[in-house]
Amino acid sequence: MSLFKNKKEPTPIILEPKPRPLKDLLSALLTLVLMVAFVLFFLNYVGQRVQVDGSSMETTLQNEDQLIVDCFSYHFLRDPKRFEVVVFRLKDEPETYYVKRIIGLPGESVQIINSTIYINGVAIDDPYCPSDGFTPGVAAELIRLGEDEYFVMGDNRNNSTDSRSSRLGPIKKEQMVGRAIYRILPLDKRGSLVPEVEP
Repeated sequence: MSLFKNKKEPTPIILEPKPRPLKDLLSALLTLVLMVAFVLFFLNYVGQRVQVDGSSMETTLQNEDQLIVDCFSYHFLRDPKRFEVVVFRLKDEPETYYVKRIIGLPGESVQIINSTIYINGVAIDDPYCPSDGFTPGVAAELIRLGEDEYFVMGDNRNNSTDSRSSRLGPIKKEQMVGRAIYRILPLDKRGSLVPEVEP
């Protein structure tokens, strides 16, 4: 005869979780805030998609081309370089983006004579110069760039409002959204926009 009596297993007690609407709401709000913060950080400091409007960068870029802009490098890694395609905004037009090519760097002097660009008095090899030449604008006279100023030009030199215009003039690094690094559309023209020419 068994010395042990059969004991019934205790019936488990299932506790229903108490509703915590306030805590759940705060958790959802925190998640939303973090997501918005991440998106804003990405768009402002990592990468951004922009669409070209106009013909000032032809033949390199066409109207309605869509580009990926590297917003990270200029903010955290390095300064802009000559011949990079840069996207920037004007202080009085914060909603309008401009796409131009960097020609002159901070501290340099820029002058244009007979469609030749002179940097610090030396003619540069300008692979983006149109064969029919271009107007010098205010750069017909020597321009000395400040320590945070860049001279930019559109590749379609005779149809571009850029640093040769007294309305635009040199731009500052703080105005730059970033550098255009890749064209994603149209598909048949997709590819890198990083200049192959050594500055």
